Order: sequence, then structure tokens, then C-alpha cells
Amino acid sequence: MPKAAAWILGRNVLNIVVAVKLVPDTNADKRIDPTTKRLVRAGIETVLNPFDEFAIEAALQLKEKLGGNAVVSICTTAPESGKEVVRKALAMGADDAVMVSDPALEGSDVAGTARATAAAIKKIGFDLVLCGTQSTDAGTGELPGMLGEYLGVAALTYARKLDLDGTILRAERETETGYQRVSVQLPALASVTKSIAQPRYASLKGIMSAKKKAIKTFVLADLALDRPAGQEGALTEVVALAAPPAREKGRVVPVADDDEGARVILEFLQEKKLL
Repeated sequence: MPKAAAWILGRNVLNIVVAVKLVPDTNADKRIDPTTKRLVRAGIETVLNPFDEFAIEAALQLKEKLGGNAVVSICTTAPESGKEVVRKALAMGADDAVMVSDPALEGSDVAGTARATAAAIKKIGFDLVLCGTQSTDAGTGELPGMLGEYLGVAALTYARKLDLDGTILRAERETETGYQRVSVQLPALASVTKSIAQPRYASLKGIMSAKKKAIKTFVLADLALDRPAGQEGALTEVVALAAPPAREKGRVVPVADDDEGARVILEFLQEKKLL
């Protein structure tokens, strides 16, 4: 059982942890260092991953539905320089935060980030972990599944709606053809889509109170990971980089009537093996 899982222990307080990522400003020009083959983050403003803001909103709404009988904690693996970015999540209404900050984590892949984040979440205790579907910098969408695996709990991905019935988490999970109704026993993890709710803006009162909220920092020595961190422990490696091919110009085909236009489109789709 997770440490301090108060909801499960029957103490009527739900421990919600929102896993977030700090990413380069989505509007900034980005480039890859040809030597390290990693995204250059120096000189670019760091912001809260926009997808994770939906998870924070979902957590805060669950807390409100429970009449405040919940604690919302933010957890991130990031340099200590990102502490003020974390305060944005606290300003939205989260109660406290924990950061895993250690120079040895530099070069971590998504599995290494998930492993370190999961260790920190286990250390502070949880009933429910929420996160966004992906990040705006890497965009792999792999973190939620990996985080669930390292936490040892079921992961409900792509949730557009969440509700709690005692210790049962119910969700509507988006699919290509509609949605699935799924449920799982707490403790659990869920990743949420943009359909979950529009993230709230931080109020002036929230911004002021965020300055007084606790942000706890862990280093790797606090977590006792079972394998090396950073690039040494990465399970993946970028071996080559190449620019995408130039996009072909569109082809304009003059036709005599609608029937001929339909025939041209049909032949094009058959040529591309789309029909």
C-alpha cells in the first residue's frame, strides 16, 4: 500500500499527486545540439507543460467535489532553477510540491524520468496520480504508462472525464471511435486529455499564497533507484538526426465537371493506397 494513502486507509483525505514537466516555451524557436543530440534549453524560457495544466485542473475539481477532503501535490523531475515555474501550479490551487533535482539526472530519457518521478511519488505517498497525455517538447506520450508501471498501479490513459465512487475511480476514456467507460480500484494513475476541463487562471490571491507553500526537493540519494540515472541509465539513444524532406507542392488538376473531379480524387487515393 502506498505510503500515507489516507483515502484508502479510511481517513477521508484523498492524496492526489499531479506529475508535471517543465518544458521550453512552446512559442520559442527550438534547435537540437548536434553533439549531444538533445534539445537546447539554454536561453529559452521554461514553462509548465500546457498538457499538464489540464491534469492540475482535474485534480483541483476532484478536491472541490470532495468538499476539500483532498490534498493536491505537484511532483516534477527538473533542475532547481525551475522552482518558480512550479509555483504557477501552486498558484492555481495545489497545496504543495516536490521536485527531484540532481545534476546526475541530465540526459535522462523518458524511462529514467518516469523512474525518478515514481520514486518521489512513492516517497510522499499517493492515492491517485494524474498527468497530461504528453509533453510539448518530446511528445512521446509514453510517460503515463511508464509511470503507472513503476508505481505498480493501473493506468487509465486518455481520460476525458473522471469521477470517484469511494475508492473506485471511474473514467470515460477517449478512443478514435468514441469513448470507453472504465473503472479501477485506487491507488491508480490517470492521464487526462484537453476535454477534461479548461485550466483555471491563477488569481492574485493564489499567486500570493503560492509564495508561502512548501516545495520539497529530493536528490537521487533520497530515492535509492535500482539502476543508474541520467544518460548512463537511459534505455534509449538518439543515434542520428535529419531534417524532414521538403513538402511537395500541391497538384492542381483542372477538370471538366464534378464527375471527372471525383474520378481524379478516387485515382489519387488508390495510387496512395488509401482505398
